[in-house]
Amino acid sequence: MVDPACSMRLRCRGRRGGWMRPRECATSAGGTADPVLRALVDVSADGLAVLAEDGRFGQVNASGQRILGLDEHALRGRVSPFEAGRRQPLSDVRRSTEWRGGDGRRQHLEYRVSAMPDGRCAVWFTDITETLRERERLSAITSAAASVADSGALSATLDAMAREVWKTSNIAAVQIMTIDNPHDELRVLGMAGFGDTTGFTERLSECRRLGADVRFTDALRQQRPVVVPHRKPAIMADPHWSPLKEIMSEPDWDSFVSMPLKVRGRVLGVLNAYYVPGDDPGPSSLAFLSAIADHAAVAVETASLLDQTRSRAQMEERRKLARDLHDSVVQQLFSMGMQARALRTLLDRNGEGRADVRDGVEEMVGLARNALADLRGLVFELHPLDLADRGLVDAVRTYAAGVEARHGLVVDVRAPEELELDLGVDVEEDLYRIVQEALHNVVKHARATHVEIAFARSGRDDHEVTVRITDDGVGATTPSGGSNLGLVSMRERAERWRGGLVAGAEPGGGWAVEVALPVTASR
Repeated sequence: MVDPACSMRLRCRGRRGGWMRPRECATSAGGTADPVLRALVDVSADGLAVLAEDGRFGQVNASGQRILGLDEHALRGRVSPFEAGRRQPLSDVRRSTEWRGGDGRRQHLEYRVSAMPDGRCAVWFTDITETLRERERLSAITSAAASVADSGALSATLDAMAREVWKTSNIAAVQIMTIDNPHDELRVLGMAGFGDTTGFTERLSECRRLGADVRFTDALRQQRPVVVPHRKPAIMADPHWSPLKEIMSEPDWDSFVSMPLKVRGRVLGVLNAYYVPGDDPGPSSLAFLSAIADHAAVAVETASLLDQTRSRAQMEERRKLARDLHDSVVQQLFSMGMQARALRTLLDRNGEGRADVRDGVEEMVGLARNALADLRGLVFELHPLDLADRGLVDAVRTYAAGVEARHGLVVDVRAPEELELDLGVDVEEDLYRIVQEALHNVVKHARATHVEIAFARSGRDDHEVTVRITDDGVGATTPSGGSNLGLVSMRERAERWRGGLVAGAEPGGGWAVEVALPVTASR
């Protein structure tokens, strides 16, 4: 087989014995090898070129013109990217360089150079851009898989994945978002390539409210990649994107791809890739993003499963503690109370008991009664038995009745008769804890007289369960200037199931806490 570089070094003798160029050979009268040489040069799949002594292009074969993105007329006289311009020995050493052709794409070329007797150079070259990118992509996929295997915090894992994708040469910026429904609020858990992204989520929400065409929602709805060429100019010219233009203008990007994160037919979010100008996404790049998206989806689901496992372990521990307290301490306190009441009855019957003894027994009866009530309340908080036996709404009604009895509040629990929560026990317990904490805050801070707890289904196709707790208090659930760890805990419980929680003062007075969870949260 003829080495393309060697074919450039083939020469034929003229009538005076001097070296002639291939094209001169091909037109030389009587030359029998000339058509063969010409054919080898023309059909070579690699680029072949002759450079002048100053390194400028002379002749370039058809394959070379395709690789460089310019025809021979545009190339002739143009400075080449190859090390030339001085006499170089014949060598098989391969070098690499970069080139931007007529379409502006950045290419990586591998080449070899050999000197010609007349001072010019012959060059063999090939485009290795895609080969290098495949290596980068393979490295990124391997690193992404390792990130999932060693996953700690989900945000740190997805940040690491975003950085691996960003390292590939044709991607300017990356985002990894989790979201349950195209109309819901999103969470950006991985980002690389952008500058200051302070307030990104809020700004994007504002763009959506203004009516901006947010294309990653198409990837969520359709569960397939969305490719948008020349996306940046469209965003920068659209006033609906004004809140985000400062952030979106900084990376040097042009086209956009949104790849859904899918696990077992469920879409958990999207991976958004922003391509550098001139590097539109091709099939191999989309395959790479799809592989990364699969790893990201596994990371999201793994984190969710780990969180559920921890939650179940904590609940089981609480249930065990509740059973132990009920079977031991509660029973002993109950027995103490029975003994104290029996002693009081005996003293009353004899009528000879000392007053101080009778007072002491009376105090012991009261203490036992109060301790037993407190302990039973603690047991119920550790494990609300009614939740498993009667369901969430009835368990909340039972707890509300206890709050009414202890604090004099009127607590009204409302739920449609046909309401089906369609939630797992773990999710219902977190909702129960949210209601419990909200009522605790009302009792502690609001100085309210009436509380309403309303259950409902909402959202498109009733895909959400909402619980709204409102009161007629002073419009605050935290001490003045203080922070409410309970509110943070409520929000974390909601976000554990990909839900959301909002709290704030009502326009007409009082305070409201509303939590919304997708009905798919427990699946």
